[in-house]
Amino acid sequence: MTDLHLDTHVLVWLYAGEHSRFPERLRERLAVDQLRFSPMARLELTYLHEIGRIGAPADRIIDELQRSIGLVEDRTAFDAVIRAAETQTWTRDPFDRIIAAQSLVAFASLATKDERVQQGLGQYAVWD
Repeated sequence: MTDLHLDTHVLVWLYAGEHSRFPERLRERLAVDQLRFSPMARLELTYLHEIGRIGAPADRIIDELQRSIGLVEDRTAFDAVIRAAETQTWTRDPFDRIIAAQSLVAFASLATKDERVQQGLGQYAVWD
């Protein structure tokens, strides 16, 4: 079993049961890999809820996914994540920058449909 980090929109879609949004090979990985998320994704979920872009608060989404699919919060040291985020100059979005860096420092791929993140992470981003 390998670790697969999940971008924020992947967490939202899993919570909503929108599995058809994922390509077949990614659905297979979602069923067998150890699924992890960055604490920054939790903060982004909170932000999205605060501005009305998603209906459920972060804790409800995370708690449900931890219970239903065994989602685990990645505990990589924050200082190491920030040092890696400093090198992710392909984006100015602090959420993307830290979520991407966290997956890199944890030696994991990041499941993301975001093309900018895919380009920035190259082989470490997955969506097929």
